[in-house]
Amino acid sequence: MYMAYGWPQVIPLLPGSCPSSQRIVYLKLAGKLLLVVSPSHLELWGSSQQRVRLGKYIRDEKSVREEGENLQAVWSPDSKLIAVLTSSFFLHIYKVKFMDKRIKTGERQPSELCFASISLLLSEQVPFAGEDLSVSNFVRDGKTMLLGLSDGCLYSISWKGEFGGAFTIGSQRSDSNDDRLLSYPVGNGLVSGVDSAALASDDKISTKSAIAQLELCTLSKLLFVLDSDGTLVVCSVNKKGLKYTESIKAEKRLAGDAVCASMASEQQILAVGTRKGAVELYDLSQSVSLLRTVSLHDWGYSADYTGPVNSIAWTPDNSAFAVGWKSRGLAVWSVSGCRLMSTVRQIGLSSASSPKINPNQDSRYEPLMNGTSAIQWDEYGYRLFATEEASCDRILAFSFGKCCLNRGVSGKTYIRQVMYGEDRLLMVQAEDTDDLKLLHLKLPVSYITQNWPVQHVAASEDGQYLAIAGLHGLILYDVRFKKWRVFGDVSQEQQIHCKGLLWLGKIVVICNYIESSETYELLFYPRYHLDQSSLLCRKVLLGKPMVMDVYQDYVLVSYLPFIIHVYHVKLYGELTPSSKAYLELSTVRELSIMTAKSHPAAMRFVPDQHPRESDVDNDHLSSDLSDREPSRCLILRGNGELSLLDLVDGRERELTDSVELFWVTCGQSEEKTNLVEEVSWLDYGHRGMQVWYPSLGDDPFIQEDFLQLDPELEFDREVYPLGLLPNVGVVVGVSQRMSFSASAEFPCFEPTPQAQTILHCLLRHLLQRDKNEEALLLAQLSAEKPHFSHCLEWLLFTVFEADISRPNANRSQISGPGHLKKLSLLRKACDLIKHFPEYYDVVVNVARKTDARHWADLFSAAGISTTLFEDCFQRRWYRTAACYILVIAKLEGPAVSQYCALRLLQATLDESLYDLAGELVRFLLRSGREIEQAPTEADTLSSPKLLGFLIFGSSHKKSSLDKSSSSFKEQSPHVASVKSILESHASYLMSGKELSKLVAFVKGTQFDIVDFLQRERYGCAQLENFAAGLELIGQKLQMSELQNRLDAEFLLAQMCSVKFKEWIVVLATLLQRSEVLYDIFRSDLRLWKAYSMTLQSHLGFAQYHDLLQILEEKLSATAGEGSSRGSIS
Repeated sequence: MYMAYGWPQVIPLLPGSCPSSQRIVYLKLAGKLLLVVSPSHLELWGSSQQRVRLGKYIRDEKSVREEGENLQAVWSPDSKLIAVLTSSFFLHIYKVKFMDKRIKTGERQPSELCFASISLLLSEQVPFAGEDLSVSNFVRDGKTMLLGLSDGCLYSISWKGEFGGAFTIGSQRSDSNDDRLLSYPVGNGLVSGVDSAALASDDKISTKSAIAQLELCTLSKLLFVLDSDGTLVVCSVNKKGLKYTESIKAEKRLAGDAVCASMASEQQILAVGTRKGAVELYDLSQSVSLLRTVSLHDWGYSADYTGPVNSIAWTPDNSAFAVGWKSRGLAVWSVSGCRLMSTVRQIGLSSASSPKINPNQDSRYEPLMNGTSAIQWDEYGYRLFATEEASCDRILAFSFGKCCLNRGVSGKTYIRQVMYGEDRLLMVQAEDTDDLKLLHLKLPVSYITQNWPVQHVAASEDGQYLAIAGLHGLILYDVRFKKWRVFGDVSQEQQIHCKGLLWLGKIVVICNYIESSETYELLFYPRYHLDQSSLLCRKVLLGKPMVMDVYQDYVLVSYLPFIIHVYHVKLYGELTPSSKAYLELSTVRELSIMTAKSHPAAMRFVPDQHPRESDVDNDHLSSDLSDREPSRCLILRGNGELSLLDLVDGRERELTDSVELFWVTCGQSEEKTNLVEEVSWLDYGHRGMQVWYPSLGDDPFIQEDFLQLDPELEFDREVYPLGLLPNVGVVVGVSQRMSFSASAEFPCFEPTPQAQTILHCLLRHLLQRDKNEEALLLAQLSAEKPHFSHCLEWLLFTVFEADISRPNANRSQISGPGHLKKLSLLRKACDLIKHFPEYYDVVVNVARKTDARHWADLFSAAGISTTLFEDCFQRRWYRTAACYILVIAKLEGPAVSQYCALRLLQATLDESLYDLAGELVRFLLRSGREIEQAPTEADTLSSPKLLGFLIFGSSHKKSSLDKSSSSFKEQSPHVASVKSILESHASYLMSGKELSKLVAFVKGTQFDIVDFLQRERYGCAQLENFAAGLELIGQKLQMSELQNRLDAEFLLAQMCSVKFKEWIVVLATLLQRSEVLYDIFRSDLRLWKAYSMTLQSHLGFAQYHDLLQILEEKLSATAGEGSSRGSIS
């Protein structure tokens, strides 16, 4: 798994001599070196810790003018020669010579990098220069280069500059007929078929189509030839190399629209880029079959925006691949189809059409906006180098953190979810699953500068310690106290070449490579002291370990081809700084297995959760299964196949395929709060997440899928799982986010952790096995955990969905045992959830997510809907009770639902829940009209859309009560009841001058306050005394708060509409709205004098004296204007 972090770095290149083609010709990494070929010059860079230019060769203007710009290039495997073909078909061969002058970095040890000189050895025109041909890219081995021509031929050239001539690809008849593409998943999971004619073995496989690209896989001895018409030809190559051109035979042909290809040799997967912007993954291990297709189409981007795929690059471990598009963007995908990184800004998911992009808006914040021409990973996979399609002045370097879970000889990191970069750890802070954060933990400079980069990371069983190994030595990190521990003796540190890390309790186990003797050994160090004097044990190994694992006191080591040794570790003495301890290793099991399968990528012990039959028969049953030697282990092979190996008899059983990683969960924690102890292991692949449980039946392991690529689940195709939090019952994953800054040219890539609960799967498993008490105990342990209510809801939903999705024929067989079992599972789920107060919310939320036609089945197990409503009503859980209204309308009839809704309306008004009251009002009016208009159309009341209307509000414009089709004037029974309740509550609020609540009531229920004020002018809305009213309303509406001022403004507008003068004066005074008061007083001076005297005579109204002065000035000016007009007349 690879995830980008930080800002992309820019490597500036030398400016060319005005080339006509603004494009990088060739980009290639070899070890710690990076070669860049531009149209007019070559540059050699260091790609390791120091990114510095080591050498260059700049062609003069005469050479460029006479022999043409650089067109194609290739680098020899030994990095000593560079071949370049120019646009005028001149072949240049350059020699790279490293000097003795090393790069000075200011560190204690000199850098491994040396400056280099690049010189021209050969310049000769190729024989086909005058034939008006175009060429493809180069491929090469140690002796020969191949070039594709537009006439369909290949051309051979040696590294000595000898031209071997053109040749056509031979063909080889297939001995089998199994050349069809299998059914395959496309679109990241959908399954489809393909015409068998698309792939065929043919004697006349070579054509005269122009060769567009070549791809050579040296390890697999395969050559891939892409024609300009999109055809891909798979060719076999002689084991002795490309020099033997007559041995290059066409094996398979794949018709399509391929434009580029790249091979993952370890997994035997071929990635083919297409003109439509998609990447197709083919399995080449047995027959060429399409595994899956990945693209940005589901994220709203079609080929019209990204263009065709321009380049594909696999990571060094073949677990992910980068894709660059010709028109826009770069992305990284896992083999299973999880999108790990993308430079293209995400607009939306599942969009059928691409979003419209404004080129002038935020375009400068997107890297590779104009397309990607070439991409290359460094040797460790920590950097991805990319060049832009229309630029040759810079290279972008993206930093990546990776988490190669359960791969090879590194220990487990899933308990402490850790990714690691070249000089840091990216660790998930999991104190609160609602707010997971990623901590960047940089290694001490004194260690990482001498031992760059990070190569192995392992976490202790309790997650409190991390062991990190760089190029040499080892460093430990105490997570709790945030302290580092290193070797005190640097010479001892430099003697350790770590090739693997394990934790054995409080002991760190190092697989060390001894360069002098080319042997491997295991070193056992206590975590409290890293020094030769504290070495507990040294164990020499038979050879290079392929995979390793540890469980309690047992260590597993596997060698090539497939030899397994299991050692038992015995500790003598106390493991403390004040005492001397030592270890003894004894071999307890040796296996040598002959198999034709691919090599294991990871192996993990599987502790016995149940006794073996042989132990029971021989009376060797231990009281504690955890003390016994593990007799099984899981094997994940390089091709993604997961199998279970019996270490006693050597039998191996295939379980599943297309797996990227797995976690063994049983026996991994002694804490009672471990929520995943019932699970044997989990795995993740292109099918999503899968959980495996132990079984006592004939089938020792039962598989059950969960967390599939469901759009309603948080773990989607952008979230990659990192590990488990057993005490919380969640899987922690990580996805990419981008943050933007005005001061930076590019966005910052931020890996963001996310949590997904698996508790509902564990509970369902226990209920299926009739372990009701265990399920209740597990649920009680989880009751205080985050997302507990969500887990219960998913439990009931999945069980109910499984029940209603059965065919009708099976559903009718009530007496059948299968039906009773599934029906009882639904009842058991409801009985379990009833122990928790979340039960009422869970049941109605599940009803909301399912078809109303099945509500009767749900509530037959969950309880009578009116009883559930009444329980919520009595507990004053009014929002939950409101959700049951539509269920009651469907199951019990509209009359019962009307009665319940009216009761609930009165209760919500009493509790000032006006938003909920408004929804109830609209439901009552609408359902009442539907009863009158079409009393038989009861189905319309039970639609999920109407349920959402009740709970979440209507999206259409809300109309007031008096404007509805069933107006109050009609005085139908249901309208009269609603009107009576609303008017009674409005009178209560107005009598108590609870004006803030009145405003909220009016806005929430759309109550017609204008009509109410007109009728209650001399009733509850009357103000007896101005001074008392001003003082009372001023106390109710504190004008210092913004919301109260807004409420007063709202009421003032309503009072003005009915010309309620007393209220207008009071509210305008509180708001100090002089213009409103002026309009009233200028035509009634007697009222002004009374108003002025009242405010001046009360000490509590001193705050309004400024308002009086303003009004006095305005009225005096008005009187003066009137006098002057009278004198003129």
